[in-house]
Amino acid sequence: MDLSALRATVEESIATKQRLLANCMLDVERLCSAAVDCILRGGTVYFCGNGGSSCDAAHAAGELIGWFERKQRPPYAAVALGHEVPSLTAISNDAGFEHVFARQLQALGKPADLLVGFSTSGNSRNVVAAAEVAKRIGMPTAALTGENASQLSALVDVCVRVPSSNTARIQESHLLCVHLLCAAVEDAAAR
Repeated sequence: MDLSALRATVEESIATKQRLLANCMLDVERLCSAAVDCILRGGTVYFCGNGGSSCDAAHAAGELIGWFERKQRPPYAAVALGHEVPSLTAISNDAGFEHVFARQLQALGKPADLLVGFSTSGNSRNVVAAAEVAKRIGMPTAALTGENASQLSALVDVCVRVPSSNTARIQESHLLCVHLLCAAVEDAAAR
């Protein structure tokens, strides 16, 4: 990849974030508020996603349990679903991969908690199934997706639809949203 192609990729990433800023900040604020409300009421934020989005889920949980920018604070309850290998493999083998997050959420989730699903398409069957279980539990739900209307965007309480159809650009913006969520939780909990 030559320098001009590298520059074009960075410019595309910046343009996606500018569209996010122009069009999605009310939903980003609603996502942050849902996470703040969950943590302040003593709930757990559950994150889930597939592939790179699974890594985003783990990143988000790690920032809340560890710390994001404030080093002198208590840990906040957060779980990245699907990162317990025995549960992941047993549920996948016995019930099917579409149940890996939902089954864990059935075991752990409470109405005071929050589910945040990551899916660039918005149609990942296992993330949709987790959102359906969260709804049955009475748990608030949120999702980070791409720009297209999807099963998740129709199902969840809050959906940040990143204005792009490029998976890499969507995931880059999802990470920005994760950092905004973590900063909002830290700021609110410090008050």
